[in-house]
Amino acid sequence: MRPSNVRIKILSFGSLRNALPEGGAWRDVPAGETVAGLLSSLREEGLFNEGALRTAAVAVNHEYADSSRALHNGDEVAILPPVSGGSPEPVQLVRESIEADGIVSGIKAGCDGAVCVFDGIVRDNTRGRKTLHLDYEAYEEMALKQMHALRNEAIERFGVHEVAIVHRLGRLLVGETSVLIAVASAHRAAAFEACRYVIDTLKKTVPIWKREQFVDGAVWADGEPFPETLPGVGP
Repeated sequence: MRPSNVRIKILSFGSLRNALPEGGAWRDVPAGETVAGLLSSLREEGLFNEGALRTAAVAVNHEYADSSRALHNGDEVAILPPVSGGSPEPVQLVRESIEADGIVSGIKAGCDGAVCVFDGIVRDNTRGRKTLHLDYEAYEEMALKQMHALRNEAIERFGVHEVAIVHRLGRLLVGETSVLIAVASAHRAAAFEACRYVIDTLKKTVPIWKREQFVDGAVWADGEPFPETLPGVGP
């Protein structure tokens, strides 16, 4: 008779070490459970956040394993953050929830005295109309290029250490983060100024659009006018 559960050992290292007890943890999982299923369970339990797991690798019995790998009794599963101090890409378009903590921790350094964060969230109304959800779309290749250029410009213009720009695409519900800007700097004044500049400029120049679904209908939101200095804008 096939057992209903198998027993595995889970380990974590580096920045993820504190998610589990010292020396790892033994865990019973359903027979036939996969790496993907295990990660989903750990995420739901809040042991690891989405951002951490998205950038992590998994090893089973000392070999890298893909998400479809089936787990067996006695397996040792290690959850590995990026090696050599790697950090999340500072400019991203994503379709999953934006994990602010991971992004902010990824840009901090010993030279920084301040981090300024703008967290844009979906509100429940616009001009008195009740919002059900928003749908974001982008001209993705161009949007990423513009976001990278904006990051580089902000670093040079304001003398800050690092800038992260992450925008979500697809369907977002009320309360979810649509865009996150984080600026790390030696001094708070530069961090504030750069953060404000990045979000204001992004709204005017990066090709991302939102469709607002209200209780009584849906519309594409009016965007802010392009700056007249942009090539191809105007008469």
